[in-house]
Amino acid sequence: MALARIRRGESGMNYWPGFVDALSTLILSIIFLLSVFVVVQFYLQQEVQGKDTALQHLNGQIALLSKLLSMEKTSKADLEKQLGGLQASLTAVQNDRDRYKGLYEGAAAAQMTAESKLNEVTGQLEGEKENSSKALSQIGLLNQQIAALREQLAALGAALDVSEKKNKDSEERISELGQRLNVALAQHVRELSSYRSEFFGKLREVLGNRPDIRVVGDRFVLQSEIFFDTGRADLKPEGRSELDKVAAAIVELEKQIPGEIPWTLRVDGHTDVRPIIGQFKSNWNLSAERAIAVVQYLVGKGVKPSRLVAAGFGEFQPIDSGTTEEAYRRNRRIEFKLTER
Repeated sequence: MALARIRRGESGMNYWPGFVDALSTLILSIIFLLSVFVVVQFYLQQEVQGKDTALQHLNGQIALLSKLLSMEKTSKADLEKQLGGLQASLTAVQNDRDRYKGLYEGAAAAQMTAESKLNEVTGQLEGEKENSSKALSQIGLLNQQIAALREQLAALGAALDVSEKKNKDSEERISELGQRLNVALAQHVRELSSYRSEFFGKLREVLGNRPDIRVVGDRFVLQSEIFFDTGRADLKPEGRSELDKVAAAIVELEKQIPGEIPWTLRVDGHTDVRPIIGQFKSNWNLSAERAIAVVQYLVGKGVKPSRLVAAGFGEFQPIDSGTTEEAYRRNRRIEFKLTER
């Protein structure tokens, strides 16, 4: 790092303002996108909650109306039962009246009694008729109330259908947005994979067919001995010349990848499992310092800092689990991995 500061002082160039501007722009863009996502999610959540509340309210009204309808049906049944009793009483009274008329023809002495009884029964009959008329009026009123309740139930059913249709439309819109997002992400991943293959091919071309440089999966692996001495994190001169080629390939890659594809180049430092002896507290510190040294050198060669990430893994991600000197050498490495941010 001291060497890098000396070189920057000699060249008279200061890259930190550009680095701060790029980082600020990136943070503002991320905050804006998160704000838009939160607002959309809040709006959709409020809309769904409002519809759920309306649906619950309508269900409560339907339950109440159903209960009232059941009570009205019970009252109607009771009134019909009372009307049947009244009609039976009326039939009995009419039979008695006929019987009394027969007695009246047979016995003059019983005529007065029969007439008195007939008048009494007639009065009762009139009272029963009046009661029957009232019962019929109540039945008519109940029928009107039942018809009104049926109309209210029909209106509630129509409102419920409208609410369910709106919920279904909202779910379809959310599903469509999710599918479009998945398609866009998949397209970005495919495009990034294509650029990754092209980038690794270009690195292989500029670095040459060396045995200490290889491609492992989605990573470009170089042995640490190319860049650093044992237990050190200072770049060797021959390591800088190799990084010059890598920096040129990255700068060319930045021009080819479209700006809407978010990507970063992660530089990973790895060591072997043997304890470190020297200025560093652990292999983890050594691997992180080496990755940072590589990133800082690439930035000095024109690579945008926003496209680079430095990571140290120490001895915790070996690619060879053996305990031979060759296995240790393979595990001491610097990896370049092109990822989506």
